[in-house]
Amino acid sequence: MSIFEQLQGVIASTLKVPPAKITETTKNEDLPASWDSLGHVNLMIALEQTFGVILDVEDFPKLISVPAILQYLRDQGIE
Repeated sequence: MSIFEQLQGVIASTLKVPPAKITETTKNEDLPASWDSLGHVNLMIALEQTFGVILDVEDFPKLISVPAILQYLRDQGIE
């Protein structure tokens, strides 16, 4: 399973949206009903649990799109 497929599953289950709505270009603005401030915090926690990373609160505002999250995970050595 690719890192995108894992991320797609995490976002879909955390934000309670169909996986098909999550593409490699999805931004928080694309899912306004789900990816709100509370959804974002829950997503950050889910990323930590799923990928075994520790996110700094300062990074939260940067991680508002699938491309940004994928790049962050790759920068952490997750492939």
